[in-house]
Amino acid sequence: MTQLEYARRGLVTEKMQLAAASEGVTPEFIRDGIAAGNIVICHNIKHSNGMPLPVGAGLRTKINANIGSSSDDTDMQKELEKARVAVKYGADAIMDLSTGGPVDEIRRAIIAETNACIGSVPLYQAALDAVRVKKKAIVDMTVDDMFAGIIKHAEDGVDFITVHCGVTLGTVERMKNEGRIMDVVSRGGAFTIEWMKYNKKENPLFEHFDKLLEITKQYDMTLSLGDGFRPGCLADATDRAQIHELILLGELTQRAQDFGVQVMIEGPGHVPLNQIQTNIQLQKRLCHGAPFYVLGPLVTDIAPGYDHITCAIGGAIAAAAGADFLCYVTPSEHLRLPDVQDVRDGVIATRIAAHAADIAKGVKGAMDKDIAMAKCRKKLDWEGQFGLAMDPDKAREFRANSPVSDHGACTMCGEFCAYKVMDDAMAR
Repeated sequence: MTQLEYARRGLVTEKMQLAAASEGVTPEFIRDGIAAGNIVICHNIKHSNGMPLPVGAGLRTKINANIGSSSDDTDMQKELEKARVAVKYGADAIMDLSTGGPVDEIRRAIIAETNACIGSVPLYQAALDAVRVKKKAIVDMTVDDMFAGIIKHAEDGVDFITVHCGVTLGTVERMKNEGRIMDVVSRGGAFTIEWMKYNKKENPLFEHFDKLLEITKQYDMTLSLGDGFRPGCLADATDRAQIHELILLGELTQRAQDFGVQVMIEGPGHVPLNQIQTNIQLQKRLCHGAPFYVLGPLVTDIAPGYDHITCAIGGAIAAAAGADFLCYVTPSEHLRLPDVQDVRDGVIATRIAAHAADIAKGVKGAMDKDIAMAKCRKKLDWEGQFGLAMDPDKAREFRANSPVSDHGACTMCGEFCAYKVMDDAMAR
């Protein structure tokens, strides 16, 4: 049985116990959340070296790091180093989005490299296999080709898969009728639309959704219902196409859960600050509380090179409003394939957003380290501060680069450090 089926029978599994221990909640809390559909445990039964990842209501906000090769950069060692760095600096999950080079080997190496939760977009695999192996165009993929990609990823142990089941002919028509600046910026969404328009057929993942459920149930993979119509700029946010797709995803969520398959929903994208909370509320209402996995959201379109910051701003607001899983954005978003430093910066920025939101949401234990940090700062306990820092290496580096005299404070205030002044004042 799947974790959802166990939960609905009132049973607590070993994975639920592990999830509860990692979150500081009871196994029954995890079980009841899974049964209600507002918590998922991402873990493929084939992922033997992977740790179950709980995502959802009442739990710590989780972080995902996207990595993966492209046709312009196929170096597997680079991607493995990105995976190591992402996990070192706090990513809970890694999505392999490889589209160039030995993609099967890269995915399997990433899975073997870490015990982190692994996600993927199998449609990329299907498209590459069609082009490389079968010498077809993407539009010549068959339905069997698409499902073969899903099975391949399932067999390799991928824990959650992004599938763009809500990209339908009807949603495309709504987008055309309303008009958009950026049209579709989701690669999987674009592939699907190209296939539908050329073949004059409905999206196979929507039309044959029951087959998708049968496959995912065998492996207890979590379905991450992708947002093919996520806005690619602020002006396109919360429009007819995006919301129509979300309505469809809500309906598919019910079908999946009835079948015993765990589901989370993917969301935007580029969203103005004043629309973020509305987007979260819509998703939670239309998808019956299913965990929400958001990309950013980015709150401005004009900060290339700093999009990890625009992402962190939107992510903090989204998570505080109820988003459960944040996908990072790196400084190189919209500009190039991220390098290792970009991955580090992106993970840290999104961790800050998630942690700030967890404090706002009152997640159990979220503020403990902040209190400990305050006490270390009061005592000028530098080693204690480094140990509590999200990025201890950077904190140590900054302090070492600005040496201090024997007063023990930092070079911002020196001997006039407020902590030292107050200690002297209170001692009188």
